[in-house]
Amino acid sequence: MTTAGLWLVAALAAAGSAVALSPKIGNTVLNDPTSNTQQFGAGKASIKQVRNPTYEFNGALAVLKTHLKYGTSAPDYLVRAMLATSSASRAEVLRRSTGSAAAVPINDMDTAYITPVTIGTPPQTLWLDFDSGSSDLWVFSNYMPPAQLGGQTPYAPNKSTSATQLGGHSWSIRYGDGSNSGGNVFVDTVTVGGLTVANQSIGCAQQVSSSFTREMHMDGLAGLGFGTLNTIRPQKQPTFFDNIKKTLDKPLFTSDLKHRAEGTYDFGYIDPAKHSTPITYTPVNPSPGYWTFTTSGYGVGSNFTATPLTGIADTGTTLLYLPDSVVRAYYSKVPGAVDARQTYGGVVFPCDAAAPDFVIGIGAARIAIPAKIMAYAPVTRGSKTCFGGLQSSGGLGVNIFGDAALKAAFVVFEAGEVPRIGWAGKKLGF
Repeated sequence: MTTAGLWLVAALAAAGSAVALSPKIGNTVLNDPTSNTQQFGAGKASIKQVRNPTYEFNGALAVLKTHLKYGTSAPDYLVRAMLATSSASRAEVLRRSTGSAAAVPINDMDTAYITPVTIGTPPQTLWLDFDSGSSDLWVFSNYMPPAQLGGQTPYAPNKSTSATQLGGHSWSIRYGDGSNSGGNVFVDTVTVGGLTVANQSIGCAQQVSSSFTREMHMDGLAGLGFGTLNTIRPQKQPTFFDNIKKTLDKPLFTSDLKHRAEGTYDFGYIDPAKHSTPITYTPVNPSPGYWTFTTSGYGVGSNFTATPLTGIADTGTTLLYLPDSVVRAYYSKVPGAVDARQTYGGVVFPCDAAAPDFVIGIGAARIAIPAKIMAYAPVTRGSKTCFGGLQSSGGLGVNIFGDAALKAAFVVFEAGEVPRIGWAGKKLGF
């Protein structure tokens, strides 16, 4: 989940129309999304982003949420580190039999991207988090107890003439802290960027994890993973991307995420202006439900090691998580790098350190993540110490190529007969 980074989606362009909405975080109105839109044919859509002015990065919380998302209990030191570094006036810690999980106010949460999506007839507009690391489209709904609504806009299927309940079906996602979100299932019309799916299954929440209640600007989540990860029971349903790709010119979406600047998700086409090197593709194993691929190795500066690394590309995760041996190899070359898991939740180093590039091998191609991205963000506001963009995947059970990696590249997620992922270099703008 979703997700990670500093940006909120605020503009859609597609199919001869634009969504005229101004996103709000509390009383802060972001840029008018209609001020920077384009027009496309019926098989293309582009989702643009603007900065979320209230977002504050917290490294310990980013790592903690990754553990919860992937079903592993978060170490107690992460909770302690999050509490010690949070800028919130008070953080609530929920005690569970499997350990501790943190739930904090919205400005410390780690949701990176949301986009306006319309559901139903007449259309109800909800803001969803697009996440390639999950496969459910679920929303806050009017079936939920009022106490679990923290300012979100709930979907009301009873107010939609095109909504039909999928009898006997339910959905449920359980997290590593023992919390869960779940509810019943409806089928309704869903539109994003002018592209419409007439019969999309929608998980209507009847209860949500406390952390979601506190994400007041996020009304739900749209998973872009493969169908095997879908949690609807007793019969899995086609995912949002399964359905929408049928209307696209090409069965793909691309991410052009950026470091401290606007980025885009494009659906159905590849914009040649957004990459500066040829796209190198590598096969994807979709069986776990994730965009799982294997690199040809990794590099630290100019030293490349041909050791394959298998992991998943996840737009809903902030950082890059790889084995301890890789983490040690990189940070041994970063002046002042310190393993500060007990204090900050991970490896930190001086923000102005002369850090080398971290290099990802995609076939014969090389994708370099520069120091400005590897020094992901200050550990606390105004600090000259930065939280490292690369952290250990130990305990997660999976290597994750999150936004710290994705921001350094133009990435193609192609779900054809033979799924594949493509990586290309691009102008980074710094």
